[in-house]
Amino acid sequence: MFKSRHKLIFLIALLMIVLSAQMLMAQDQEPIRIAIAVAETGNASLFGQEQIIGAELAAAYFNEQGGVNGRPIELVRQDAATDEAGAISAFNTLIASDVVAIVGPTLSQQAFAADPIAEEAGIPVIAPSNTAPGIPEVGEFISRVSAPVTVVAPNAVNAALAMDPSITDVAVFFAQNDAFSSSETNVFQSVITNAGLNLTTVQTFQTTDTDFTTQITNALATNPQLVVISGLAVDGGNLIRQLREFGYTGLIVGGNGFNTPNIFPVCQQFCEDLIVAQAYSPLNPSEINTTFTQLYSDSQQRTASQFSAQAFAAVQVIVEALTRLDNITPIADLDQATLRSLLNLSILAGGYDTPLGSISFTPTGEIVQAEFYVAQVDMNDDGQTGSFTLVGGE
Repeated sequence: MFKSRHKLIFLIALLMIVLSAQMLMAQDQEPIRIAIAVAETGNASLFGQEQIIGAELAAAYFNEQGGVNGRPIELVRQDAATDEAGAISAFNTLIASDVVAIVGPTLSQQAFAADPIAEEAGIPVIAPSNTAPGIPEVGEFISRVSAPVTVVAPNAVNAALAMDPSITDVAVFFAQNDAFSSSETNVFQSVITNAGLNLTTVQTFQTTDTDFTTQITNALATNPQLVVISGLAVDGGNLIRQLREFGYTGLIVGGNGFNTPNIFPVCQQFCEDLIVAQAYSPLNPSEINTTFTQLYSDSQQRTASQFSAQAFAAVQVIVEALTRLDNITPIADLDQATLRSLLNLSILAGGYDTPLGSISFTPTGEIVQAEFYVAQVDMNDDGQTGSFTLVGGE
């Protein structure tokens, strides 16, 4: 009996030593570096802040799940700013490093400038928020988890018409110096004219504008019952506020640039009832979305946003594609160029259960996503915070 007990103690000790050694080996493994190159500065930084949150939540969560077969994930951040030069500089820096893929940039206009550089270098890029037509067609290494504007934008106009069937006259505003806004407004205008509505005026502005007096005066002179805006969070939020201050009381539809709670402090109480089509809803009951929304709420004390969900999904896609590849061919044995190339193939071949719902990719890198939503802003009494309340979906 005495000998048996000692033998058992010896075996337990030996097992603990082996497990400890394995844990130390896992901790000593080189991390897998994934780049996040978004707008941390500039007039799109309100989006970039949300994207950083989503990417960091994903990295922390999947590291808790074991990373890539025991290897930890490390995010490498590079500020892509808000212009083409910033994105190009960030991409060049990251391509020359040991990252396996890039999540970014924030704006479509930046993507058209920087993505060709990544394509030539043979490094996978997943766009977290580039919705302009033609992004995946830049090259075989370019894909996106952001549904194209042609799919999402019409839902918001249709929702507005359902809320007020008497609408006949519509005014449109768009930021003419932003590639995404310029492409989004074309979609909006087509939906408006195809619905038999009267497009009373099209007013342009710059994303750097702060005073919209001239455009608003011109638009209100046409007595619109609906206003549709394509812009970014700061300029768009200021435009909404000034429209209401000038006395406009009709419905307002905002484009994808309005899909962030960071817009609330900009237009404040005047954000109330803003209609926005969305590619994400925190109400999606999937297990991964429930986890994501809880992580987001715990860290930010507010409801999860689309830009964070898309960045989370982009990192998730890379992690799961790497894991799938490593199960077939140990990625530690691959040189950088081969790893990047095979990772890209693995990304495109997979299906993913993300906070956005179940997604996959076409051979060209376009997202295949089934669920979309329409939300309306509900501001709190403080005039600084609010939420997107789901009003419809398909």
